[in-house]
Amino acid sequence: MTGIEMELRLIGDLAVRKQGSPVRLPPSKKARALLAYLVLNPGSHRRERLCELFWQIPDDPRGSLRWALSKLRAVVNQDGVERIQATRDHVAFNAEAIDIDYVDAQATASNGFDAVSLDQLSELADRLSRDILEGLDLSGQAEYETWRLAEQEKARELSRKVLSALIARLEDAPAARADRLYVLASLDPYNVDVHAQLIKALMKSGRAAEAERQLQVSNETLLNIENADLSRLQTAYEHAPVAAAPPTTPFNQEIRYCKSSNGAQIAYATVGEGAPIIKTANWLNHLEFDWESPVWSHFFRALSTSNTLARYDARGNGLSDWRIKDFSIERNVEDLHAVIEALGYERVTLLGFSQGCAVSIKYAALHPERIEKLILYGGYARGWNVETPLEMRNSTKAMITLMRTGWGQDNPVFRQMFAALFMPDAPPENHEWFNELQRMTTSPENAAKCLEALGEVDVREYLGKIQAPTLVIHSRGDNRIPLEAGRELATGIPDARFVVLETNNHLIPDCDPAWPRFRDAILDFEKA
Repeated sequence: MTGIEMELRLIGDLAVRKQGSPVRLPPSKKARALLAYLVLNPGSHRRERLCELFWQIPDDPRGSLRWALSKLRAVVNQDGVERIQATRDHVAFNAEAIDIDYVDAQATASNGFDAVSLDQLSELADRLSRDILEGLDLSGQAEYETWRLAEQEKARELSRKVLSALIARLEDAPAARADRLYVLASLDPYNVDVHAQLIKALMKSGRAAEAERQLQVSNETLLNIENADLSRLQTAYEHAPVAAAPPTTPFNQEIRYCKSSNGAQIAYATVGEGAPIIKTANWLNHLEFDWESPVWSHFFRALSTSNTLARYDARGNGLSDWRIKDFSIERNVEDLHAVIEALGYERVTLLGFSQGCAVSIKYAALHPERIEKLILYGGYARGWNVETPLEMRNSTKAMITLMRTGWGQDNPVFRQMFAALFMPDAPPENHEWFNELQRMTTSPENAAKCLEALGEVDVREYLGKIQAPTLVIHSRGDNRIPLEAGRELATGIPDARFVVLETNNHLIPDCDPAWPRFRDAILDFEKA
């Protein structure tokens, strides 16, 4: 066999493709982890050693290993090539003529980056933003976990090298340089030089307020680090050339109303010019109030710079009809359809946030001819009451009780609970605005009914029916919607791209280091 006919992806979720088509992997996490281990450790391995790494004694290790190898043969053997090479005592993997993303990245770095174009370097940095062996942790297998974590640290070091090379090429593009430096600072948080470069790049790109916030963050991060020269941070802030602040999109939206097929009055608005993006309504939206809020305004302005951004308030929220009894996903899909019809767009990009993702997924599956692209952030296919842990169900029910008694009141305990869930690392100003959003957006009873209905959402049957190119984004430390929910979307939607943000925030403020990557991932995907 000549040429590359098989691809194996170790960065992010493990994936195998034959001649461009995805291959179904074994459902067993241990079998998938075994494949990754064999690929990353060329050579022959004793069966006894593999048994020790992957199985406990009561599990019949040798029988489990035989079963796993039989499943892997069906995945990687091709055209008479035996890639799983097993004897009575040993196992090895034949990687001939396989494109392995992580191995290719290592080879590129070892050869130096001089011959690598800027676009290729940027693409490589984006690829390495995800961990290798993601989702292949094995609790109870201490030796394997030690190896896996060590490999992930090697991959992060590789990511740091690629980012450093890329940043060096971006001297004349301070905004892009700053965005990449944010990522490098998250990987190398105690490097004074990286922090100083970031502050300088922010100043040079006209983001003075952001640079001032970063100066404070950097000082706090490096305060107790031995031999850290904090004066370099102040010097970078004071002496960097200051560019004019980038222009912002003027706030000029016109609010209109349409009637859904179920009779609800839905408020919608557009701003900007260009290809249409419709942000599917999510809980806590207000067409007017959101533009003034640091929780949302930076995001809306970024999207409306080169696109027409259409938004609407969900039923029972904001300027839409509050006299609502039915908050089900079926009614919400009808509302979205009414807005698209009222706007007169033939094809649109749908952007879903949080529970808006489920509405977007179902609509895109039912109306594929209307969807250009699909972007899903912080979403889920299953509501909190569908096959979820008992702890989650109980905590959400307690939250619903609190809503009926504490919604909209100036209650710091109640406010802190919601702020901690949605944006634990945001500035106090964002928390105050979020509290005000609660007051302005809906009533206690509507809030409770809405959250009850969200618990029954289940759009898993629609994931495989999505035809549009799809981008799934999720925050790694999201306390509101766990990362696994985002991974379920990305796995279920054909050929979906999955981006993981290194943040704990569900709603991302503009001072979060993850914000530039979040913004650029959406804008780049929309332009592609």
